[in-house]
Amino acid sequence: MAKVHFLDVTNRDGVQTARTGLSKFGKTMVNFYLGKLGVAQSEIGFPFLFHEVPYVRAQVALAEAGAFGGLRLSGWCRGVAQDVEKAAPLGLSHYNLSISTSDYMIQNKFKGRLDRAAIIREMTAAVRAAKGAGAATVGVNAEDGSRTDDGFLLEFALAAKEAGADRVRYCDTIGGDTPDRIRERFARLAGATGMPVETHCHNDLGMAVANSVSGALGDLEAGQDAWINTCVNGIGERSGNADLLSTILAFRHGFGLEKAEIGDDLDLSWARRFGLWAAYAFGQALPYNQVGVGRNAFAHESGIHADGALKDHGNYELYDEASLGPFPGDWHARDGRVVLTGEYGGKAGFRHVMEGLGAEVAEEDLAFRLVQLCNAMTGRPLTDDELRLIATYPRELSLLFPGYTG
Repeated sequence: MAKVHFLDVTNRDGVQTARTGLSKFGKTMVNFYLGKLGVAQSEIGFPFLFHEVPYVRAQVALAEAGAFGGLRLSGWCRGVAQDVEKAAPLGLSHYNLSISTSDYMIQNKFKGRLDRAAIIREMTAAVRAAKGAGAATVGVNAEDGSRTDDGFLLEFALAAKEAGADRVRYCDTIGGDTPDRIRERFARLAGATGMPVETHCHNDLGMAVANSVSGALGDLEAGQDAWINTCVNGIGERSGNADLLSTILAFRHGFGLEKAEIGDDLDLSWARRFGLWAAYAFGQALPYNQVGVGRNAFAHESGIHADGALKDHGNYELYDEASLGPFPGDWHARDGRVVLTGEYGGKAGFRHVMEGLGAEVAEEDLAFRLVQLCNAMTGRPLTDDELRLIATYPRELSLLFPGYTG
């Protein structure tokens, strides 16, 4: 039976959002939380960029050490062989390779530099380069797929498959698709190619989650696994991407979706910690009505609702708030007298905090330096989960800072 899988792109699409950003250590924490949640794959960033290289090396080492559970790490490259050749020595096993496919972008983005035939040549060369370098899976991204006509979209996908691609990503790049349309297109494309079509939906019309669910159902109708791109808290370019938690909850609790089986072993008891950490790390406050993790997600005031919720919360709640895990109560957020550890702290404060957290520090001197460096990188107090990760995996995390921790 075909199943639904989640491929989170917070560390690629989310971090390139205008007016926001995330440190390399922050991106590491995204992978940590995705691993705790049980998400199948994280698109960790751009391995062909020089400033991502230490970060990618650290992620590969952390994954090998077990820091991310079974999370698969993938790199995003442009659909050109040169990007793949730069990325290959870093040891990633999974890739998504992206190139524009719509006539609109061919005309108005490439300005005559590439035509349809050239796009397929570039893309297939990139796929072969990735597979030749030992990639376990390769996805090919049809950027602006929602504005690409059916005929060329199929030609592009079949050429990718022949070159060795495992999936094709249908990108609703400008967020104009609608649920009925995307479901029909996914079913048709997945059926004609015999491979999964990956959803990548933007929220310009407020339908990224609905479109992601509908596209996935089209995959399932064609007998193919569904792969859904998400971002934590729905962050992303312009109006954002499909929200990770909303999409998961839709498949768990949405009426009529009972037969759409999730293939990932998800643990939503980490959902609140991830969502609230991300709001803190990105500096983007959560809306009160944010699905699942917003301040008002389970709040009741009006008389009829309050009365019903007091009798049985199921009267006015679709799912149990306890299933999303506890609210974080981080050390650095304590009121009154508190000793912290950070960029300018000393060993006494470091030991005090780590002991208070019950953290077993693997290599004290290295972990102490990493606390200082990570605090300097983020510019904000480190959270309990961040400190525990540093305590447990200092050797692997030191790869983020070549020359500073040896």
